[in-house]
Amino acid sequence: MSIYPEAEVVQIPVADGGDGTLDALVKSTGGELFTSLVTGPLGEPVSALWGVMGDGHTTVIEMARASGLALVPPRRRNPRVTTTYGTGELIREAVDRGYRRIVVGLGGSATNDGGAGMAQALGVRLLDSNGKELPPGGAALSRLARIDMSGLRRGVMEARITAATDVTNPLCGPSGAAAIYGPQKGASPEVVEELDKALDHLSHIIKRNLGVDVRDVPRAGAAGGLGAGLMAFVNAEVESGIDLVCQVLGVDEHLVGAELVITGEGRVDASTIYDKAPVGVARRAKARAIPVIAMVGSLGPGYEEVYKHGIDAVVPLLDRPMSFEESISRTYGLLRSATERTMRLLRVGVLIPSSAP
Repeated sequence: MSIYPEAEVVQIPVADGGDGTLDALVKSTGGELFTSLVTGPLGEPVSALWGVMGDGHTTVIEMARASGLALVPPRRRNPRVTTTYGTGELIREAVDRGYRRIVVGLGGSATNDGGAGMAQALGVRLLDSNGKELPPGGAALSRLARIDMSGLRRGVMEARITAATDVTNPLCGPSGAAAIYGPQKGASPEVVEELDKALDHLSHIIKRNLGVDVRDVPRAGAAGGLGAGLMAFVNAEVESGIDLVCQVLGVDEHLVGAELVITGEGRVDASTIYDKAPVGVARRAKARAIPVIAMVGSLGPGYEEVYKHGIDAVVPLLDRPMSFEESISRTYGLLRSATERTMRLLRVGVLIPSSAP
């Protein structure tokens, strides 16, 4: 580091259940990656990456690799019909290969189907009043009359499945999956209302047929309700993604003796405080009275809330007005420049005094 050449820098790749979780848990532990052809969010085949951690036993699946928003062109985004079927196919393959410890990262979804597609890929039958299988998508859930678990894939209930999330939203209501995340997936206000009612109906059928109440459980709304579906259909545990990753990678041990923590995110806004990676890291740093700086791509409404959750300063990367495309192409240079500016401020004692002469 040119400004603090005496500094010892330790880099730790973290993720919170969303993008990067696969790399953080598999690559960082010396694991192995695989590629499978599965059903994408619009029913078209996609090539999805998944992996096994260095322990040789724990499978890691990023639902976004099979059912993610990035797989759907903006003009085709429609959470009324997108499905988590491909995510279920990845779970099925892991189980069929004999793995019994599975982590599913929930983030970046294109879906709002409450995990219905995932369940169908594992052999669960979701039937309407005529005994016919429901078609893909969140809108069809309003016609759900009965859940038939008799065809569930052998071995699934023997597996310990953990859903790692970066949000705390419940399944339904004003802070639920459809209301908060539906618009970014292409839902109009009318469609948001339709999908919220469909998820509410799903929760009632799940409670009646399976005896599991998922409607108001925190994190059940993650990934368009996939959190709820994993809890209901495969008895999954839903946990904080950042806490899980930090535990696996031993972040607390690395913080011993640290004088500064730098974390980051593409965009910091009011939603960042709901267990996104920066505040998860800051929570651990603050337990040891270590100052925290967040380097971010942009600032959104309510970003100031992060100051109440352990982050001492937020530094945007941009050095002048530019398009999103340009900022992406210049990420490395912008990050380097912003880091240098920040370190110079530290050097003159704006945040922490230098120990060097």
